[in-house]
Amino acid sequence: MPIAVQGAASTPATSTRTGTALALLGVIAFSLTFPATAWGLESFGPWSLVSLRSVLAALIAGGFLLAARVPLPGREHWAGLAVVAAGVVVGFPLLTTLALRTSTTSHAAVVVGLLPLTTAALAALRTGIRPSRRFWAAAVAGALVVLCFTLAQSGGGVSGGDGFLFAALLVCAAGYTEGGRLARHLPGWQVIGWALVLCLPLTLAGSALGLAYEPVHLTGHGLAGLVWAAGGSTFLGLFVWYRGMAEIGAARASQLQLAQPLLTLVWSVALLGERLSPAAPVAACAVLVCIAVTQRVK
Repeated sequence: MPIAVQGAASTPATSTRTGTALALLGVIAFSLTFPATAWGLESFGPWSLVSLRSVLAALIAGGFLLAARVPLPGREHWAGLAVVAAGVVVGFPLLTTLALRTSTTSHAAVVVGLLPLTTAALAALRTGIRPSRRFWAAAVAGALVVLCFTLAQSGGGVSGGDGFLFAALLVCAAGYTEGGRLARHLPGWQVIGWALVLCLPLTLAGSALGLAYEPVHLTGHGLAGLVWAAGGSTFLGLFVWYRGMAEIGAARASQLQLAQPLLTLVWSVALLGERLSPAAPVAACAVLVCIAVTQRVK
């Protein structure tokens, strides 16, 4: 039986609430990505980990696509799917994994702190939709709060992985923007599903080479990190994220990610034993205010 992803017609208010809830689920899934990657690096090298997570996610997505008998996307969608694949399937995971060899997850949260603003700016350029000045003011304020907090949390220094982190910021924002646009024409799970399948030949080759040249030391943490990065962050997270973006727009959805670095820091304390600053509650309240403003203005 085909998988039902498009519901009956709903009111704008209901659609907005549903889209916001789905995007928030995506943010929660993404917030576990850095801790899961840190766990995965206990067992695998960076190239092996990125390739294997993409292969596993592609197998999950391919299974759903086959079960639902989904036809191939139209030609007009393949260029956009290639951008999604390059940005969120290959680029962001690879660059952040390379960065996490020398950066803590707390420091890597700087990327996520700037990602909402970057995504909103790229979405405005790509779609031509221009949010209000109040929206941009709240978005910039939220980015500054998160940036200052995460820099303070990581000691205020610059790490050796920052070049990878800022490159990851740009490619991920491009992938989010294009995926959000495509999700208006294809169900969100198909957007990430086809992007993963598109990359499968490359990621299979990468897995073979990575496993041949990088040492593997299997641990429970390492396997759990790999499984979550593949099934949780890459497939499930992007599925609900793109669906939410299609409902409420890329600019508004992106600002929900202001909460992601703070959630990542909480997971870093709970799962990795990193220390959290006493300023976290203050930063969290400030971020929630900024998110509330961006969700109420256009």
